[in-house]
Amino acid sequence: MQVIKILVVGCGNMGASHAKAYHDLDGFEIVGLVARGDSKHKLNTELGADYALFESYEEALLQTKPDAVCIATYPDTHKDYAIKAFESGAHVFIEKPLAEDVTSAEEVVSAAIKYNKKLVVGYILRYHPSWMKFIELSKTMGKPLVMRMNLNQQSHGYMWNVHRNLMSSLSPIVDCGVHYIDVMCQMVGVKPVRVSAIGARLTDDIPDWNYNYGQLQLHFEDGSVGWYEAGWGPMVSQNAFFVKDVFGPKGSVSIVADKASNEGKSDSVAAHTQTESLRVHYADLDANNEFVKKDEWVNLADEPDHQELCNREQCFFQQAILEDIDLSSSMEDAVNSLRIALACDEAVKTKQTVLL
Repeated sequence: MQVIKILVVGCGNMGASHAKAYHDLDGFEIVGLVARGDSKHKLNTELGADYALFESYEEALLQTKPDAVCIATYPDTHKDYAIKAFESGAHVFIEKPLAEDVTSAEEVVSAAIKYNKKLVVGYILRYHPSWMKFIELSKTMGKPLVMRMNLNQQSHGYMWNVHRNLMSSLSPIVDCGVHYIDVMCQMVGVKPVRVSAIGARLTDDIPDWNYNYGQLQLHFEDGSVGWYEAGWGPMVSQNAFFVKDVFGPKGSVSIVADKASNEGKSDSVAAHTQTESLRVHYADLDANNEFVKKDEWVNLADEPDHQELCNREQCFFQQAILEDIDLSSSMEDAVNSLRIALACDEAVKTKQTVLL
């Protein structure tokens, strides 16, 4: 098997998970860990490894000459780091969102094309069997669809530091919203035509231009609508944590995640992708307006945890490199979901509906 030499940049939550995948999977060789703080030392210890450690990304690129780079830093570095990786001859796996703004995201995609390198964006839900089934079943419920999703997080301790750092460049509905906008676009299969949104700033611990609670609303050209809600911080309600469902003229599909919704779970990264089961409801009525069909429960045997999802992402990255898979569609989707999320951010700040 051809071994892919990989440089990991950013050793926090997601960087550590991806590094563990590279450490455990055949076909990858970690040639360095890059981070400005102590996280790289901690990660080396956790992996039981002695990988080369770097403070400077540029120095790491020069010394290690990697075949690929995993970028799991804050979004404000994504464009610069990705383009430098492509220029050095490396493929790129990059955490979402692809960049801070649409122009930067387009420049990253253009660089991938220019240097003929692979660019995989970390849309982890695309690798989850239950989420794929959720999207598949949603397409059987007729049109228009109503899509309701949220991921509110009562963050504290280390995670509140992470969220505050993220909010120095992006709002929660942009950072997390790109995931669920991507899901909604897959469900309806048509373009959104306008967006609206609300937001509230509930803490002075973030820049005065930003907000730590937001809800976006998408309006699609076929009449479908969807909302996504995200709030971060120690003030967020646990009860607000988990809603993931969709309904149309023929019925509804809901993710039921009782364990993930338990007290104390909203700040757990592992809980963000849990599904546990899907509940399928049919709207068919008899002459007495009573339901004809009982609700069905779909419990997939393949229910990967967060680390296994990261492993699957990296297996796809490996496959894309070795088999020269065309990633044009997924790169376009990553730019479009960011474009929509940023339009929602504009709607919050202008208090106006934004046409797409």
